[in-house]
Amino acid sequence: MKGDKIKKAVKHHYSRIAEQSGRTSCCATGCCGEVSPLAEAVAAGYSKEDLEHIPQEAIMGLGCGNPAACAELKPGETVLDLGSGGGIDVFLAAIKVGPQGKAIGIDMTEQMVDKANRLAREKGYQNVEFRLGEIEKLPISDSSVDTIISNCVINLSADKSKVFREAYRVLKPGGKLVVSDIVSERPLPRKMQDDLVSWSQCVSGALERNEYLSTIVKAGFSEPTIISQREFYVETGMKKLGRLFSIIVRANKKSNE
Repeated sequence: MKGDKIKKAVKHHYSRIAEQSGRTSCCATGCCGEVSPLAEAVAAGYSKEDLEHIPQEAIMGLGCGNPAACAELKPGETVLDLGSGGGIDVFLAAIKVGPQGKAIGIDMTEQMVDKANRLAREKGYQNVEFRLGEIEKLPISDSSVDTIISNCVINLSADKSKVFREAYRVLKPGGKLVVSDIVSERPLPRKMQDDLVSWSQCVSGALERNEYLSTIVKAGFSEPTIISQREFYVETGMKKLGRLFSIIVRANKKSNE
């Protein structure tokens, strides 16, 4: 399937979510069940205590992990979130990097960027910025970011190789990539890969686990490591779909590059 069709479908899907109140998950058709955004976030790995310290509207139940908690963020760092949505991971990162650091979110959906920037203004965040852009073509300077995080977004891209190459480009030498994403146990059926609704629901774009890791290596990163893994359940009538997993992967850009 052509990438422009996928991008259009995904953008439309998340534009609708941004405009809705009381969103429960990325699965607009209810594949993940009717749960609150807070419950969805806790199930994905966030602590209630951390979530109490960020704008509650940013908690939209759209992720599959908590990469910011695994990124070992330090005061003064510049952190970039690929596909930042309502800003949950950016706001959490902003607390960790402190006033001397900066947390930047990139999202291709205008409604999400507008919402996140509004929340940042209303809550007085001085070290947060949200920019409109695509993760395949980041509006970020070369070698300018200490850490990149992403939460269940790279699987939405039809060109994951380009996403990881862009991530490598903007990272400083010695920088790290920590991403949460959905991967598959085996290749997905062609019918599933051609389903635009399932693409938007973080399913059809899932790569095989080993292919996902090799794509990171081909972009230039060294030693990608799965630091967390859990099974990801989704309702589907396809018996040959195989298992899906939510993983958190860490990789590094060599310090001499």
